[in-house]
Amino acid sequence: MLHDHDLTPARDATERPCVRYELKPARKPDGSLAEGLYAAWITLDNPAQFNSYTTEMVKDVILGMRRASNARDVVAVVFTGAGDRAFCTGGNTKEYAEYYAGRPGEYAQYMRLFNDMVTSILTCDKPVICRVNGMRIGGGQEIGMACDFTIASDLANFGQAGPKHGSAPIGGATDFLPVLVGAERAMASCTLCVPWSAYKAVHAGMITEVVPVLEVDGRVVPNPMVITDRFLENGRIVYGEPKVGDELAAGKAIFSRGRVDLAPLDAAVDRMVTQLLMTFPNCTQQTIESIRRHKLAHWDRNKEASRAWLALNMLSEAHAGFRAFNEGTKADREVDFVLLRQRLANAEPWTQSLIDEIQPRRAKPEASR
Repeated sequence: MLHDHDLTPARDATERPCVRYELKPARKPDGSLAEGLYAAWITLDNPAQFNSYTTEMVKDVILGMRRASNARDVVAVVFTGAGDRAFCTGGNTKEYAEYYAGRPGEYAQYMRLFNDMVTSILTCDKPVICRVNGMRIGGGQEIGMACDFTIASDLANFGQAGPKHGSAPIGGATDFLPVLVGAERAMASCTLCVPWSAYKAVHAGMITEVVPVLEVDGRVVPNPMVITDRFLENGRIVYGEPKVGDELAAGKAIFSRGRVDLAPLDAAVDRMVTQLLMTFPNCTQQTIESIRRHKLAHWDRNKEASRAWLALNMLSEAHAGFRAFNEGTKADREVDFVLLRQRLANAEPWTQSLIDEIQPRRAKPEASR
């Protein structure tokens, strides 16, 4: 009788939001099934909120990674999101705004779970492939960078949002990005919050592979809203940058005529699982663990201090920023940064009235309009 090393019994995902755990057959190089061997797919299933993770979903990611680690028949983990719009956009802002904002002690407990989620990816006993089917933003970018490989739809984009919405990308981005792309590129991504296209991300060395998934008039074409046919322009690198002006309008017109087909993305993921299948498992595990140590060194050094800072920040900027994102309109989800800086320059304290005053107009209380 084999021993069961899982922390808890597996839980069935019956309703959204949830995390699904599924086994999909691994294939040999000739395309036939490798009988009795699988890829474990861990899927964030909250598409209505761009697969943002709730507290319960964080717990289930941890359990899923542990379950896959212990599964003797699993070759690799595929970590992905439901639908074709997002892998993950980070923590669930509604939950942040309505429960955690103003409660640093509660958020510290949540961040313990978040830290454990990142660690569960970095210490999974199987290779972890991030299948990016759409946006990978904020905390979604951080858990994605904790993975070993990333294969992305070329309609996906990548980036941080913390300084725009009341947080700091210290749940992994400030640890992993400098390792992957260098300090200056990491600085620009983390502070300016300008997303990168999948083509820019692969060119910078942040991800492994990009796969076109837009079918137009019966053929698959590269993302028409991103520059993929030019590398330099007027001495500036433009490959992977978003198109502008008439080029962007033409690209949007092409996009509107097409449909997203993720079958090529899935085929690329299956090919990587096959490549991993055709290696010695212990040698592969040791190789992956040795490379992961570069990320883990930074993560383990900083995660506890980051957790404490993020918890205390729920009393001030996070309180204001998450509320603005949750209650503002789609076109206006940011606080009035100029007014905030003016008030802070006069040494005004963080109070509820200050938080109310800097909210987007739709998010302000009726009395202050």
